[in-house]
Amino acid sequence: MTITLAELAQALDARLWGDGSLRVSGAAEPSEAGLAPDGTVRVALAMTPAYAETLSPGGAALLAEGMDPAAYDLAGAVIVPRPRLAMAALTRSLDRAADMAPGVHPTAVIHPSAQIGAGAATGPFVVIGPEVRIGPGARIAAHVSIGAGSVIGADALIHAGVRIGHGVTAGDRLIVQPGAVIGADGFSFVTPDTSGVEEIRRTLGTRGEIRDQHWVRIHSLGGVELGDDVEIGANSTIDRGTIRATSIGSGTKLDNLVHVGHNVQVGRDCLLCGQVGIAGSSQIGDRVVLAGQCGVSDNIRVGDDVIAGGASKIFTNVPAGRVILGAPATRMETQVEINKAIRRLPRMAAQLAELQKTVIRLMQKG
Repeated sequence: MTITLAELAQALDARLWGDGSLRVSGAAEPSEAGLAPDGTVRVALAMTPAYAETLSPGGAALLAEGMDPAAYDLAGAVIVPRPRLAMAALTRSLDRAADMAPGVHPTAVIHPSAQIGAGAATGPFVVIGPEVRIGPGARIAAHVSIGAGSVIGADALIHAGVRIGHGVTAGDRLIVQPGAVIGADGFSFVTPDTSGVEEIRRTLGTRGEIRDQHWVRIHSLGGVELGDDVEIGANSTIDRGTIRATSIGSGTKLDNLVHVGHNVQVGRDCLLCGQVGIAGSSQIGDRVVLAGQCGVSDNIRVGDDVIAGGASKIFTNVPAGRVILGAPATRMETQVEINKAIRRLPRMAAQLAELQKTVIRLMQKG
């Protein structure tokens, strides 16, 4: 499937330069784009002059406002004010990976009480439980299972091998990447007597008598609630709540290998990057960004608009708007000063050793 360069410019609400009749079959790196033997082009993503220097002559490119397409010997170009945003629209226009024909595959197992919306597609070996409701236009790929009573909104895209438990509610335009698990039981256990963990939390390190203990499961009766336009990365997990539902706000995106624990409440339009872990009953505000490998301790409140740098470990509440870094996480500027001081420690230790020697010599002379 191809579109013309003029159609692409119109779809991006951008300015066309050159030959609008060029047929675009895909996107490519600047050095790999150009005219193909079949007469189509792959449009290059040349967002800066440095990238544009490697453009193939006679091809087509997506350029930033202020760049001169004539200088790069292009046949056509689309000029955009915000290239990265235009790239999102471009890749959406050219993405064919999720195309599925509407209908139910003959190997799918669908409970008679389940409701499948108009135009939905259900792939091979899908299992849909009782009282499930699937919205119109949803696409459910091979080997997906959806538990009893779950509700999936319109235009969802659920990739192969996803597991959705019972009692999960998701809004419209949900995207779930392969292998994700939504609605598993929370990791919640208790001991008949006060556990060693509880004792350490209270005393911050002092142990009394160490004795045998065993763990009793606390069952997860809550569900999971996902807003509209939520995306869940590959092999990520969202645990169901103990009593109330675990919730993810509209517009929030989870990267691969993210774990959201039981009872966690995540706000709207957050970004949770790869290997983020949020422990049970924590609250994450709106528009929060947790970079890769961030960890949030249980029962923590992270305010709106917080940005946490990679590998930050959050053990205390974070006020709204703060930028944090480190383990334990502190203000980013404080952490930068701490890191500078740590790098100076070997030199300071050597200086201290020299000072000690000097003091000893002076004492001996005195």
